[in-house]
Amino acid sequence: MDLKELRINEDRLRETLETSAGIGATKNNGLERCAATDEDKQMRDIYVSWLKECGCEVVIDEMGNIFGIRPGKNRELGAVLTGSHLDTQKPGGRFDGILGVLGALEVLRTIHDNNIQLERDLIITDWTNEEGGWFAPACMGSGVWAGNITKEFAYARKDRDGKTVFGEELERIGYKGDFPCDHKQWNLYGAYELHIEQGPVLYREGIQIGAPKGILCLHWYDVYLTGAANQVGPTPMEGRSDALLAFSEMNLVVNKVTHQMGAMVGTVGEIQNHPNSRNIIPDGVHFTVDIRSWDDDHAVKAWEMMKKEFEVIAERRGCPIRAEETWKVEHAPFDKVLWDRVVNVSEELGYTCKRMISGAGHDMSEVNKITRGAMIFVPSINGRSHVECEETPYEDCAKGANVLLHCVLRTANE
Repeated sequence: MDLKELRINEDRLRETLETSAGIGATKNNGLERCAATDEDKQMRDIYVSWLKECGCEVVIDEMGNIFGIRPGKNRELGAVLTGSHLDTQKPGGRFDGILGVLGALEVLRTIHDNNIQLERDLIITDWTNEEGGWFAPACMGSGVWAGNITKEFAYARKDRDGKTVFGEELERIGYKGDFPCDHKQWNLYGAYELHIEQGPVLYREGIQIGAPKGILCLHWYDVYLTGAANQVGPTPMEGRSDALLAFSEMNLVVNKVTHQMGAMVGTVGEIQNHPNSRNIIPDGVHFTVDIRSWDDDHAVKAWEMMKKEFEVIAERRGCPIRAEETWKVEHAPFDKVLWDRVVNVSEELGYTCKRMISGAGHDMSEVNKITRGAMIFVPSINGRSHVECEETPYEDCAKGANVLLHCVLRTANE
């Protein structure tokens, strides 16, 4: 058969995505399927069964990363890896990460249906806890695999409410595998990740495919403030140690420094106020800072400026401060050959394509450290993501999967 004419089954991809959308569905058409939860287990079980239906070898490592392997003609050659994640934010959308896994599954199914024998192994991956919305940090499964964080650190992480431990929950759902979570166990030739853009650029410009040259660096910090609780009525305003008031000033600092520095973004995304009672002065605040830039040193400098101002505010407000670096991933420039291949394949298939940068973090940030990497973006309606209204038309999902299919075919047959 002429492989140039091969396309994925758009109807089947839609059905697969809709099956996923029913596991952890929210009332507002979103998804809540955090890592190591019962919903995560249900989705994993179905996904593994789909891999086995395609005759894949299935490997589950110590972090619950799932690898479906389609053997190639020469198994001594490096494999081609593709995939993303099936977990979501709390709550999140139906496409973020999920398209990358199920689009890769559709590529696998298309190759399987047509009895195509690739030269190299094809590996389809579901990385564990990419989101980090319930168990921080993000990209936990791929991070351990790549050696960026330790397995022991990951296992010990507590959920956002401090009630469950990640390693125990992973074991509870039956996905704490025995295979070593170590990239050295794998011989890789290159990797692709299909994903929704999560931003407005492609949608606004009417572009069908995005080809990012790389991913911004991501720095996550956790900051803890200690104040003095007291009844609000009898306690004069002067002399209070109000941790929430101190935080309020610090939140403005994050916004100010981000604008001053430029070429970056900075956000306070999570805040926990204690005791969170309307008639008690807050005595404890935990908040997070997320800093991203293409320039790693630029991001570090921004944090140093923020932290310096935080310390001045903390002293003035009488609220001791403690800050921790929770997660740090350097910016990830992609392989030029694979990047160009995404563009060339898109154009050959008749799709409009734009070279760009990824502002969101992805497992590819970790995978790219180990092997050549590239990503394929499809539009997000109104640029919305990490929210229940996240939406990408199924026809755009199919276009992205077709680009992935032909990138995989070319790379796996080299």
